[in-house]
Amino acid sequence: MRNDKENLIVNLSIDFALQIIEYCELLENKRKFIISNQLLKSGTSIGANVHEAQNAESKADFIHKIKIAAKEADETDYWLTLCNLSPSYPNPVGLDVKITSIIHVLSKIISSSKTNPS
Repeated sequence: MRNDKENLIVNLSIDFALQIIEYCELLENKRKFIISNQLLKSGTSIGANVHEAQNAESKADFIHKIKIAAKEADETDYWLTLCNLSPSYPNPVGLDVKITSIIHVLSKIISSSKTNPS
């Protein structure tokens, strides 16, 4: 199922993962290791699952992998919310908007994949 043309969700998830890595490095410098670790895992897992979905063996496999990416995105949104609300954490500037956008795109992919035959 791999398609080498421009792919919005692949690009969004890679860009987001790179920004999460930077933010987690900032958290680690501030000795916020536990949240940094959780956020790094979930935030980079989105792209890993999206990337894996590009080589899905079937439509069902593709949908399954995208659903996993969506769950990781939801978890990432949770960790970013905690960082945003905690006064002792640096503000994750712009990451909340980006994760919301990614969640929206993943939801669209899931719904259109379920309704489109092929």
